[in-house]
Amino acid sequence: MKFELAVTDTGSSARAGVITTDHGIIETPIFMPVGTVASVKGISQKDLKEEVNPDIILGNTYHLYLRPQTEILKKAGGLHKFMNWDRNILTDSGGYQVYSLADRRKIKEEGVRFKSHIDGSYHNFTPENVMEIQRLIGADIIMAFDECTPYPCDYRYAKNSMHRTHRWLDRCITHFDKTPPLYGYAQALFPIVQGSTYKDLREESAEYIASAGAEGNAIGGLSVGEPAEEMYAMTEVVTNILPKEKPRYLMGVGTPINILENIALGVDMFDCVMPTRNARNGMLFTAHGTINIKNKKWEDDFSPIDESGATYVDTFYTKAYLRHLFTVNEMLGKQIATMHNLGFYLWLVREARKHILAGDFASWKSKMVQQMDKRL
Repeated sequence: MKFELAVTDTGSSARAGVITTDHGIIETPIFMPVGTVASVKGISQKDLKEEVNPDIILGNTYHLYLRPQTEILKKAGGLHKFMNWDRNILTDSGGYQVYSLADRRKIKEEGVRFKSHIDGSYHNFTPENVMEIQRLIGADIIMAFDECTPYPCDYRYAKNSMHRTHRWLDRCITHFDKTPPLYGYAQALFPIVQGSTYKDLREESAEYIASAGAEGNAIGGLSVGEPAEEMYAMTEVVTNILPKEKPRYLMGVGTPINILENIALGVDMFDCVMPTRNARNGMLFTAHGTINIKNKKWEDDFSPIDESGATYVDTFYTKAYLRHLFTVNEMLGKQIATMHNLGFYLWLVREARKHILAGDFASWKSKMVQQMDKRL
């Protein structure tokens, strides 16, 4: 994997760059649609590629390990072939899913023992087998196994957890270096900064992660319930330490405003289920604010869903028609809303890139944040 930093914005820490892997180019900043179980929910691969057009999507190690299971993925020749996706894929480590199974898992130094949410069967994740699982899945970028702390979290727990994440990283790197990729293309390993919302822990973790010399770095343990101001403060602490010549990935973030604010702090990569999950509940993101398409006010609004939208659904369908589909619980409504939201998120990061390259990102960002912070 290669990363070239093209421009850093003069009015902020925003960056435009290019990541190159064996599956092609990723222009940053980038948003990665979440394909939890080998599918970005509510959209076909054809529409995802042709309309939303992301350079990279995300797969979920925990879910893919349980279903369809790594043996099936290996027989298919890896996740790319299994889901017929010829662009980049990043897989998370399973650490966040294990965190979310608080009542179904036990964390020890060796790793985590957890109970499947599907059938109650017991499984173990260790730094070593998570590297093997992600080798079998075959993502281009894979994540180190970490412990994601909850919010709020007391200082002592956060510190112990952070040190465990660092020890697990050392084991991940050792095992990753011992195991070759399986499908004829390279894989890059990103470690994850932890430390909850404690500045000194975030600094210590960022320095440890930077010293690992990985091809890219991630920031975890944010967007777990803390106020946005704390997320931004911790991100800034970390991006000031992580090497400038490596891509930075802020995991699980966020709203369109969160994304622009974190781009301004020097983050290059994002993922979040929000555009797809909110779409299925009738919430549409636009450049002028959010729309709850279920509201009665849209019942006889025959204007396009979004006149300046990035995908064909935005001008092909009207707000009244989309509201009708949600009212009668027609699955097409959720599919249209999903394509719109994903198209908007990718449009947003690409516009951010254009403005970084043009040198006016800071003023454009301020205008966009103000516009998007409205309910229509």
